Amino acid sequence: MRITTWNVNGIRNPFGYQPWRDQRTFNGMFDILEADIVVMQELKIQRKDLTDDMVLVPGWDCYYSLPKHKKGYSGVAIYTRQSVCAPIRAEEGLIGVLCPPNSSCQYRELPEEQQIGGYLTEKQISGLIPASIMDDSKKIDAGALDAEGRCVILEFPAFVLFGVYSPANSNGMREDFRYAFLTALDTRIRNLHAMGKRVILTGDLNVSRSEIETANAEEDMRKSNISHEDYISTPNRRVFNQLVEGGPVAGDRDPGREKPILWDICREFHPNRKGMYTHWEQKINARPGNYGSRIDYILCSIGMKTWFREANIQEGLMGSDHCPVYAVFKDIVEDSSELVSLLDMMNPPGMFKGGARQWDYNTKEIPAFSCRLLPEFKKRRNIKDMFSRKPSLAKVESAAESGDDASKTLPQSLMEPSSNVSTQSSFAAQNESQKTASLTSSPERTEKQPRTDKKRQASSSSPLQTVKRSKSKTTSTPPTPPVKGQQSLRGFFKPKTAAKPTESSHVQTKASTHIHIASGDEQPSDQGVTTEKPGNSDLTKECDDPESPTIFDPIVSKESWDRLFAKPAAPRCESHHEPCMRLQSKKKGFNLGREFWMCARPISPSGNKERGTQWRCTTFIWASDWQGANDGSRIERVEAWDWTRDGVRNGAESRP
Repeated sequence: MRITTWNVNGIRNPFGYQPWRDQRTFNGMFDILEADIVVMQELKIQRKDLTDDMVLVPGWDCYYSLPKHKKGYSGVAIYTRQSVCAPIRAEEGLIGVLCPPNSSCQYRELPEEQQIGGYLTEKQISGLIPASIMDDSKKIDAGALDAEGRCVILEFPAFVLFGVYSPANSNGMREDFRYAFLTALDTRIRNLHAMGKRVILTGDLNVSRSEIETANAEEDMRKSNISHEDYISTPNRRVFNQLVEGGPVAGDRDPGREKPILWDICREFHPNRKGMYTHWEQKINARPGNYGSRIDYILCSIGMKTWFREANIQEGLMGSDHCPVYAVFKDIVEDSSELVSLLDMMNPPGMFKGGARQWDYNTKEIPAFSCRLLPEFKKRRNIKDMFSRKPSLAKVESAAESGDDASKTLPQSLMEPSSNVSTQSSFAAQNESQKTASLTSSPERTEKQPRTDKKRQASSSSPLQTVKRSKSKTTSTPPTPPVKGQQSLRGFFKPKTAAKPTESSHVQTKASTHIHIASGDEQPSDQGVTTEKPGNSDLTKECDDPESPTIFDPIVSKESWDRLFAKPAAPRCESHHEPCMRLQSKKKGFNLGREFWMCARPISPSGNKERGTQWRCTTFIWASDWQGANDGSRIERVEAWDWTRDGVRNGAESRP
C-alpha cells in the first residue's frame, strides 16, 4: 500500500502539465501516482465548486475540508482506494468544534464509540499561545483554527491519519495563528498517543527542521545575524523538532514535550541527502536550479518504523510549486509481536482475513463525513429519466386478461396497435389535404367542410382519451426589408467600398494624363504611361482639390491607436541578450508596488545572481526608467534624480 501527499496549489492546476494533461481525470492521476491514499492540500475551491469528477471517482472515497468563510483559500482532501482500505471514522478540524453533516452536535461531544478522540481540553486550548505573549489582541478563537479547512482526520483500525495544511507566514501578520495551529496539532497527536493509538501525519507543514532542509538557511542566518541555536529555536521550528525523533532542540525540552512521538520517514531513508526539497518559489523560477526547501512530510509513530520499505520525493512530477512525497508500506507488518497482513488492519474488522477479502465493499459503511453522502451527490435523479421512461404495458395486459368488461374500457389504440398506426396515418393524410384545401380556397369561402363518419367513429370509440388537434394557421409573413446602416462595431474599422467609376471620371483621367505628358512631368514614353486605377480616381480628384474634406482611413487610424497604447518592448539582459521579465516589488518600504525588469532565467542553486553563466544575471532596471525601444534590442538608461531631505538634487544612473 502506498500513501502520497501533495500540495497541488489548486485542485485542477496539475491538469495543465504533463503527464496529467492527457487524461485530465482524478482516476488517471491516482493511477500515475500509483497511490492507494492520496492527501491533497491547498485546493482553493468552495463546496459549490465540487463536481462529479472530483467526488464520484470510480473506486475511490473522498473527504474534503474546505474553508467556511474565505473563498478559494486553503482546503484539504483525502482520497482512499476502496479495494485496499476503508476508514471507520472521519472528521475535520483539530479542536473538534465543528459538526458532522446533517448534525448540530460537535465532534468532541459525540458518543465515545463515534469519536476519534484526543481532543484538546479547555486548559490546553487556553495554552495554545504562551502566557508571556498573551494579550487581548492575540487571543485565538478555537473555532477559527478549524474554520479554514486545514485538517482532515481519518481513523483506520491500524492508525489515525492526519492530512494537514499548516498556515504560512508570508506577510508576517499571522505568526500567532501559525504557532497556535502547530501547538494544537502537537497536543492532539500527543493525546492520541497517550490513548494508545498510532498516528501518521502527512501534508504541507510550512516549517523546515534544520539547515539541511532549506537552500537559503545560511543566507537567512547571515542576514538575521543569528547562530545555529537561534535558528533551530524559533517558536514554530522548536515545537516541530520536539515532536519528531532526532529533531535538533537547543537546551531543555518544554514541559509536556519530553519525548518525541513521530518519525520522519523520508529523511530516515535518506539521512545524508542534500537538496531533497519539496517546494520552490515560482516568482523567482527557483525549481530548475533546485533552490527550495523541504516542508512536505510523511511522519509516523515511532512504533511503526518497521512498517515501511520505501519513501522518497517525486521532484520530476510537475503541476505545482510543490512535488509529491510518498511512502510505501510492507504487505506484512508486526502488530503486538505478531505478523499481520496490512489489509486486515486497514479495513473494518472481518472485511479482510489473511489478506483475502471476505465481503464486498458497501457504501453504507462509509463515515458520514464522506463527500459521497452529500445531498448534492447522493440519490440524485436525472431529469432525462422523465423523458426516457416508457409506459409499461403490464397493467394493460392484466386488464385485458381479466374479462371482456375490462377490455371495453381500454382505449382502442392500446388494444389494436396495427389499427392505431393506420389511424395516425389517416389523420396525417387528412390534415395535409385540409392544409392544401385551405391554401387553394378563396378568402370569401367561410363554410366549414362537414366531418366524415370515420372521424366521428374514431373520436367516439375512445371515450377515455380525446385527441386534441390544433387548428392549422397559415400566416403569411412579409419578407423583412434589408436593414441599412452599420450592423456592428466592426463596420467602423472596414474601409469604405469604392464607388463605381463613371464616364466623367474616365474622361477626367484621360485628360489629366494628356496634360501631364504634354508638360513633360512624366517619364519618357518608352517606359509606358502609368494610369491610375478607376477606383482611385475620385480620391485623387478630391485630394487635389484643397477645398475637399480630408478622408481618414479607419484601418490606419486603428493601427496608430494600437501603437500608442501598446506596451513597451521588454529590455534584454546584459549577459544573455534575452528579453527580461517584469515583476513588482513586494517588500515594505519606499519601493513597495514599484515594477522592475530583471533577467528571466532561473536563479542559481546558490541563490545568487551570476554573470557569464547559464543562471540569472545581474540585470535590473526600474520600469519607470526604461525607455522602451521598439525592437527591445538594447537597454537605454536615463538619468534619474534623487531628492535628498535638504532639497539637493543628486544625479544617478537608473541601473542600481
